[in-house]
Amino acid sequence: MNWRPYTHLSMSVDPGERPRIGVSFYASITRARARVLESGRPYLVLESDEADVTVSTTGAGSVTAEDLDIAREIFNAAARYLADCERMHADHAQATDSAA
Repeated sequence: MNWRPYTHLSMSVDPGERPRIGVSFYASITRARARVLESGRPYLVLESDEADVTVSTTGAGSVTAEDLDIAREIFNAAARYLADCERMHADHAQATDSAA
C-alpha cells in the first residue's frame, strides 16, 4: 500500500470542558528547532508545510519544575522516536538488500 503524507488536525468542544486540539504529522517535519527568546524564555517548534506546533514554558513565564519535567519527557520521547526510526530504517535497508 502506498501511503501519502498528510497532517491531521482535530478539535473537540464539549459543554463544560476545555476545548481540545490535536495535531498529528503523518508527513515529513520540515524543521524542528529550539530557541530562546530575548526575554530568556525557551521554546521548541515542530514545523511542516501544513502546520506548526510550538511548546514553551508555563504561561509563557519563568521556567518551573513542571516545565523541566515535560522538557525531560520530550527529550526522552524524541530519543525513543529516533531509535525506533533508525531501527526501522536499518531493517528496511537490510530487507531491500536481501531481496536484490
